[in-house]
Amino acid sequence: MNQDHSYRESMWGRLFANSHNWTRLVVGLVVLSALWVYVSRVPTLTAGGAAPPSPQIGFSAPDFTLNVLDGEKLTLSDLRGKVVLVNLWASWCPPCRAELPALQAASERYAGRIAVVGIAVGETAEQVAPFVAQYGLTYPLLLDLDNNVTEARYAIRGLPTTLFVTADGIVSARHV
Repeated sequence: MNQDHSYRESMWGRLFANSHNWTRLVVGLVVLSALWVYVSRVPTLTAGGAAPPSPQIGFSAPDFTLNVLDGEKLTLSDLRGKVVLVNLWASWCPPCRAELPALQAASERYAGRIAVVGIAVGETAEQVAPFVAQYGLTYPLLLDLDNNVTEARYAIRGLPTTLFVTADGIVSARHV
């Protein structure tokens, strides 16, 4: 038995013995690759033509309503007409804690011109309150206990994340 005969009798040899099978394989791989690229792409519009739920620069910031630390409710769209700095943070996150003084200073320095809003991710009022006292925070701190805004509406995967929203509600910058 010669080596050429063994190859032709093998599974791969029988499968690719003629050029039509090679062509089918290449076309199939191209189609699968194109399908993968299409399915894994980042959407720019939803099916209805609205902006996607994640905060993409140049699109409207997804609206939300959350409880403020003091028990009130705050809706992002209620701040229309002001530039809004939205900071998503957690008390267990050292970089988040490190930027709290700068956020408080910005809130004081630009009061009336911008609104600073903090969103505590997955934490209760009892967990957040000590940090408010420790850092002397006076800007609104919202509680996203179930991560509905952080994950579902804003697709935030890393903390801290800061979003800048224009006076007309468009995300102009995102910093992670």
